[in-house]
Amino acid sequence: MENYFITHSYISNDRTDYDTLIPVLDRHRKAFGGYPEEVTADSGYSSEKNLDFLKENHISSYIKLQAHEKMKTKAWRDDIGKHYNMSVMMQGGIRCYRCHDGRLLSHIRTETGMTKGYERKFEVYACDDCSGCHFKAECFYRYDPIKDTDKNKVMKVNQKWEDLKAQSDENIRSEKGIINRQIRSIQTEGHFGDIKENNNFRRFNYRSREKVEKEFQLYIFGSNLNKYHRFIHREIEKFVGKKKQSVA
Repeated sequence: MENYFITHSYISNDRTDYDTLIPVLDRHRKAFGGYPEEVTADSGYSSEKNLDFLKENHISSYIKLQAHEKMKTKAWRDDIGKHYNMSVMMQGGIRCYRCHDGRLLSHIRTETGMTKGYERKFEVYACDDCSGCHFKAECFYRYDPIKDTDKNKVMKVNQKWEDLKAQSDENIRSEKGIINRQIRSIQTEGHFGDIKENNNFRRFNYRSREKVEKEFQLYIFGSNLNKYHRFIHREIEKFVGKKKQSVA
């Protein structure tokens, strides 16, 4: 969506939004000769693969994180078992963490995993000795006082993913990010309302991806012509954006 018009579309039978962002952007580049300067989307598109793709192609990310609301809560800030609530230290150029009890979690190894062809890297940190710690029940996941008495704290951190999330979160919390999200809600969700409620377009009349895509393209042509007609007759004005935004 851009200025009330549908500029591009992508048909997919994926149950989630994770794998649809990159194909949309690739088709956008093919159609218009380049990627957009920025992308605003809801949390359904928040994944390491997507945010990494945006960074590699110099596209500013205004994608809401899935934990956006949880990050505002006291429970999130007080969870002492999470790495983001521990102190970060450097030993010989290697990152390590200090827990709530003041014990050191050192880097012990690096693990890699594949998610739908995308490689993810995790750094594993562990405490040498957690014996006598009074915070185990709060620090360990599903702590069992009988089974976990002799266990030491081990945690995995995907630093690349953490950095990507931090940048996207900083963007959406900025004044521009707040405005971008408001525009997305108005324009994108407004179009869904037009499609489903005002135009009662709730089911495709054809099967197969190719036919469904053509049917939706015809709908888009009609929708954009209708918007253009309203513009030239000044029934709606061009969206010029807001200059300032007060944040509660």
